[in-house]
Amino acid sequence: MTGAETGIAARVADATDNWVDTRAPLWMRPYLRLTRLDRPIGSWLLLMPCWWSAALAAGVAHDLRQLPMVVVLFFIGAFVMRGAGCTWNDITDRDLDAQVERTRSRPIPAGQVTVTQAAIFLVVQGLIGLLVLLQFNGFAVAMGVTSLVTVVVYPFMKRVTYWPQVFLGLAFSWGALMGFAVILGRIDAAALVLYAGSISWVIGYDTIYAHQDSEDDALVGIKSTALLFGERTKQALWIFYSIAVVLIGLALWLADAGWFAALGLAAFAAHLVWQIRRLDISDPALCLRVFKSNRDAGLLLFAGLVADAMLRTMG
Repeated sequence: MTGAETGIAARVADATDNWVDTRAPLWMRPYLRLTRLDRPIGSWLLLMPCWWSAALAAGVAHDLRQLPMVVVLFFIGAFVMRGAGCTWNDITDRDLDAQVERTRSRPIPAGQVTVTQAAIFLVVQGLIGLLVLLQFNGFAVAMGVTSLVTVVVYPFMKRVTYWPQVFLGLAFSWGALMGFAVILGRIDAAALVLYAGSISWVIGYDTIYAHQDSEDDALVGIKSTALLFGERTKQALWIFYSIAVVLIGLALWLADAGWFAALGLAAFAAHLVWQIRRLDISDPALCLRVFKSNRDAGLLLFAGLVADAMLRTMG
C-alpha cells in the first residue's frame, strides 16, 4: 500500500469499525466520510421531523396514498442533503477541525481530499438533492430551496454564539415543514408548532453530542450550549426536552390527531426522560450513545403518527 493509500485508509477517530473502513473502495472512502455515511445517525435525525410531518399531514388529509413514496423520497433526500451539509461544514471548519482531537482525522484536515475536491463533491450532492426535491410540488420545492439558508449559516454560528444548537435546530427541523408542504401544499399552524418543538429537541440532543468535545472546544474558541450549560446540562435538558414534548403535543392537537399519536408522543417523552437519567457528561462515549438513541425516540413518535394516520384514513 502506497503512502497516499495509507492516508486514505486511515480511519476517522469517532467512526471506527464501520462498513466504510472495511468494505468501501479506497478511493471512495474520503468522500463517504465527508457525507458521514460511516456514521449515519445525523441523517436519521434530519429525517425524523420529515417523517413526523409527512405522517401528521397524511392524517390531516385522511389520505395515505402519497405517504409511502414521500417516506422513501424523504429518506433519500435526508441522507443526501445531510451529506452535503456535512461536506459544507467540513470545508468551513477545516482549520478548527485540525485543532480538535476527535475531528482532526476528518478527510480535509487529514489531507485525504483537497478543499477543491470537497467543493466539487458538494455540488454533486446538491444536484442529487435537487433531483429528489423536484419530485414534489412547486410550493415544496420553494420551501426546500429556502432551507439552504439555514444550512449555509449554521457552521459559522459556533464562532459567534454559545447557542449554535439553535441554528442547527433551524436546519435539522426544517423537515417538520416539508411534510405539510409536500402532502397538503401548505404550511398549517400544526406544522409551525411541530417545527418549534423539533428545534427544542435538537437543542437538547446536540448539547449532549457537544459534550464530547467540550474541553477541546474551550481551548480553540468553539462555542456551544455544552460549554454554556456545563454542570447544569441535565437541568437544561429537562427544560428543552419538556418544551419539545409540549409543543409536539400541541401540534398533534392542532392537527386533530388521536390516541395512537398520543401514545407515540408518550413513548417519545419516556425515552427523553431515560436519556436525561442515563447521561453522564463526563463520559464522552456515553454521551455519544445517548445522542444516537434519539433516532429510536424519533421512530417511536413516527410509529404512533403513522398508526394514527391509518386509523383516520380508515374512519
